[in-house]
Amino acid sequence: MLTPLVRCLPRLRRGPRVRGPWVVASAALALTVSLLVAMPASGAGAASGCRVDYTADEWTGGYTAQVRVTNLGAPLTGWRLAWTYGGDQHVTSAWNASVTQTGHSVTAVSTDWNGALATGAGADFGLQGTRQSADPAPTGFTLNGVPCGGDGTTPPTPPPTTPGTPSPTPPPAGCGTAVLCAGFEDQTGSTPSGDWRFTAPDCQGTGTAAVDTAVAHSGTRSLRVDGRAGYCNHAFVAATADLSSVGPVLYVRMWVRHTTALPASHVTFVSMPDTSQSGRALRVGGQNGALQWNRESDDATLPAQSPAGVALSRPLPTGSWQCLRFAVDTQAPRLDTWLGDEQVPGLHVDGVPTQDVDQQWLSRTVPPRPTALRLGWESYGTGDDTLWFDDVAAGPAPVAC
Repeated sequence: MLTPLVRCLPRLRRGPRVRGPWVVASAALALTVSLLVAMPASGAGAASGCRVDYTADEWTGGYTAQVRVTNLGAPLTGWRLAWTYGGDQHVTSAWNASVTQTGHSVTAVSTDWNGALATGAGADFGLQGTRQSADPAPTGFTLNGVPCGGDGTTPPTPPPTTPGTPSPTPPPAGCGTAVLCAGFEDQTGSTPSGDWRFTAPDCQGTGTAAVDTAVAHSGTRSLRVDGRAGYCNHAFVAATADLSSVGPVLYVRMWVRHTTALPASHVTFVSMPDTSQSGRALRVGGQNGALQWNRESDDATLPAQSPAGVALSRPLPTGSWQCLRFAVDTQAPRLDTWLGDEQVPGLHVDGVPTQDVDQQWLSRTVPPRPTALRLGWESYGTGDDTLWFDDVAAGPAPVAC
């Protein structure tokens, strides 16, 4: 439980507004938020407080902002600063951080060179965006999930979200309203049975799948897939649950553990039949060593497979359980992906084209409509792997790790 150590007293300083071209005059907005809050010291990355200095220069139709985040808690090995815009500001580019926006919610993630913050140390980054009319100061700053804003009393109510937009508050744990909730504890033998069936969607090779009682994220059982390299060597376990009416947003959460780093060639470990592709698969896997989405019908990838695009994705760590979550909007071209509690910038689609990320993905105007979930391994070249899946959930509401 978070216990305030001092009353949070945000200070706003607004300069006079002068509307006009940026090169002639600008309106200056300076926001400084000083806070100190406590949280349990639960390992690397835990933060007990922060200070955010947000200074914006605005002009008709746009703005830039310089942001400095100062760590007042335990040393950090990486940071994630989030906040909420109350107006119509929209981030279009950033430097010295990976910045993404979904609805009113904005997240800035540290780079390789500025992620380590000792106690009292700070990091600077900048961003540029568009605005039309409403431009109140941002609120609800958090550092690695720990609140950095508010007035010491009740946190502000988050703005309404649009379909496909995750809530700014953490989703509930467990399975909630999920139509699919599996820890594989009901499996009685080594062969997947009951609500799960082995399948090779296109062609079968030497890959295998089994219920494993030696490795599990929770409980005593998990699903193990021994994937083999080589085209048409498919091995999946498909859930019998019908996802065709789940929506308008389909949320999926799973814990996955894999053995070998994602290869340079294309591989898939989550496959979902998609009626918008005439039953061809909407796929989650990897390419160039990083997580990616792939659309079977036209081989579109997210992110685009450029060095800049791949750098905005993340590798899938090996040798440990990882929580993978994603949200697929079935009514609009929106999609989001989280590895743990970190939104992956390169695996985010908000309908606004982003260079090196989603220009290829947005070439298709029909939103996806997944009907089922398959877990396994599909290689299109090199890439043997052994994977385990556990604590899988899918439904119309977000489910926490």
